[in-house]
Amino acid sequence: VQLVESGGGLVEAGGSLRLSCDVSGFTFGYYTIGWFRQAPGKEREGISCYSTDHGGTYYADSVKGRFTASSDASTNTVFLQMNSLKPEDTAIYYCAADFRSQTWRSCLARDFGSWGQGTQVTVSS
Repeated sequence: VQLVESGGGLVEAGGSLRLSCDVSGFTFGYYTIGWFRQAPGKEREGISCYSTDHGGTYYADSVKGRFTASSDASTNTVFLQMNSLKPEDTAIYYCAADFRSQTWRSCLARDFGSWGQGTQVTVSS
């Protein structure tokens, strides 16, 4: 099981980035992918969790209306489109996987056992 994030970087406030999570080692359509972020001195926050089975998606209030999760089954990739970025979105972003079908509803870091290495997102004011 391997997850590899990409797409982070430096962007001005109001800009956009698209994160990718390349998933290998298990069958697409049978797991939940979570997007989490952690800023210095803060706990890891679940911002979006996505069921690759039926597309059910959770968004944290802090990103609702600005971030959108999607997937490409042909490449085993899950995306997080981030628009209208704010300086408070600055953090390391991680994708993670869990095999339970309902994990996307609560989107809690403790429920996810497989993690990527993270990608830095920095939003300047």
